[in-house]
Amino acid sequence: MVKRVISKYADRFVSKWVILHYDIAVVYLTYVLANFVRHDFEYLSINPHVLDIQAIPVLLVYLFFFVVFRTYTGIIRHTSLMDTLLLFKASTASVFVLGLTSLFFRFSDYKVIFVPALSVVIIHFFMVPLFLVGSRFIIRSIYGEIVKRERKTVVNVLIYGAGSAGMFTRNALVQDATNNYEIVAFLDDNHSKVNKMLEGIPVLSREKALTEGYIKKNKIEQLILAIQNIDLNLKKEVIEKGLDLHLKVKSVPPLDTWINGRLSSSQLQEVRIEQLLERPPISINNDNIRRELHNKVIMVTGAAGSIGSEIARQILQYHPRRIILLDQAESALYELQFELKNDPQFRKYAHLAEFVIASVRDRFRMEDVFQKYKPQVIYHAAAYKHVPLMEENAYEALMVNVFGTKIIADLSVLNKVEKFVMVSTDKAVNPTNVMGASKRIAEIYTQSLSGGTTQFITTRFGNVLGSNGSVIPLFKKQIAAGGPVTVTHKDITRFFMTIPEACNLVLEAGAMGHGGEIFVFDMGKPMKIYDLAVKMIQLSGLEPHQDINILETGLRPGEKLYEELLANQENTCATHHPKIMIAKVRTNDKDVINNMISDLSVAAVEEDDFVLVKKMKQIVPEYISNNSVYVKLDKNA
Repeated sequence: MVKRVISKYADRFVSKWVILHYDIAVVYLTYVLANFVRHDFEYLSINPHVLDIQAIPVLLVYLFFFVVFRTYTGIIRHTSLMDTLLLFKASTASVFVLGLTSLFFRFSDYKVIFVPALSVVIIHFFMVPLFLVGSRFIIRSIYGEIVKRERKTVVNVLIYGAGSAGMFTRNALVQDATNNYEIVAFLDDNHSKVNKMLEGIPVLSREKALTEGYIKKNKIEQLILAIQNIDLNLKKEVIEKGLDLHLKVKSVPPLDTWINGRLSSSQLQEVRIEQLLERPPISINNDNIRRELHNKVIMVTGAAGSIGSEIARQILQYHPRRIILLDQAESALYELQFELKNDPQFRKYAHLAEFVIASVRDRFRMEDVFQKYKPQVIYHAAAYKHVPLMEENAYEALMVNVFGTKIIADLSVLNKVEKFVMVSTDKAVNPTNVMGASKRIAEIYTQSLSGGTTQFITTRFGNVLGSNGSVIPLFKKQIAAGGPVTVTHKDITRFFMTIPEACNLVLEAGAMGHGGEIFVFDMGKPMKIYDLAVKMIQLSGLEPHQDINILETGLRPGEKLYEELLANQENTCATHHPKIMIAKVRTNDKDVINNMISDLSVAAVEEDDFVLVKKMKQIVPEYISNNSVYVKLDKNA
């Protein structure tokens, strides 16, 4: 019965007006009690008529300050120190006004019946906060105890952080209406806090608590990170230690996202794999980028994709004159349009954006777009990027990645575009697949156009977290479905970077480039995809190979074990940005490249993938197919 009532009314709260009436009733009752105390409980010496008359100004004054300080707006079952402070402020202000009034009439010639005695006012002042705060905490405790008894399953928790955020987290868990959380201990790295008690809960060091023995002995199930500004390396260390101990790891969201300044258990966030891969924020030269983009017409191709859309979001904040967002994917472009027009962060810039449905492989359409909008800077992110699909569709890969790029690049030269920034990939280095080779040909062609009015710049980086086609969304779906999680090879490694981080560097590299450069980004350390799968399963609170199996499926067509950012013959030189380097690559004669591209276009007419790939290998000699039907072209070479 009690459980049903709690379940039904857990999300309903007493009206603030009911609380205000209750507080005024408490003020009246404590005023009567103060008079009894003042007269040593000799009630016959108290005139009830005078008491009621004097109670009126007392109630009015307290009512006024309750309204001023909004003491009645708190949720009683979640009473906090802030609620207590507001009640104390209201009571202090009330006794100050009533005390001054009492003193004034005491030493004046005016004798009035409605002003209470100063002694009664003071006694009453000590009673009001005591009864109001005390009753709130009693109600909160009773509610918490009832809820706790009705819940059968106990979840033992460690809270990392014994500061204010840790206390807020503890309160949120204790007041949770659906789960019975037992806070076993706080963990903290501040040795002055260790081995002390915090509201009856011990504070321990990480070294003592995050051990297999302690976890098993206390049956700990969850570890909650409750430190707001934590060093990234320390954060990763704590999370990975928790995962190794088979704990479910959660984190407290940033303070500015708390609802009305309060934290509830429902706001605690599951730790995401991105948090284990994130790196310190990148410092970029905003002034340099602003000079490049402010009040200019910018065009982004592939604008509906993961990279293109983030480039668009970042560009908008530099106040271009206009931004042309071009993509052939209608639904995805509509979603971007809807986001920019409705998201408060971008709504004020939405009028600067033009949304164009078009394919970069359609020269006539592109001529019309260039003529109509006259772009000054172009970020070319349109491309087919899925390795196995492009291995099976070489013609389409060439038409978009090579000839689409060629159309945009040629029109940039004809229309005197200032800068053309191409988004490339690490798969263009020593390519083993059609996709990588097609992007390398696009790099070679755009570089061959350097030296004229238009500055051609290439940016090259690896996988981005959360992008379309990334393994992370795939793994999430597989885990949600109960597995298995599939990896192509246990030793396969990839570089990872967040989408905002990659796009920051694209803008920075584009701003610093003068034409002809291939900028390579510092991708950090590569990570094994198998290890990524293990971490994601653990973050879901499951055990690899017990709850979720990991299955090796074999390398896909064109896939290689290790990605590279530089070819064997290449090296780099530094730039002013520590995460951006310039790759020194072999130069190609413009006429030779034009002839090769022409031969490729002639071969494309036949739509024979083997003929096309053979021509690609002539343009990119380092292109050696791997695990592909095109391997025999290398054997016959």
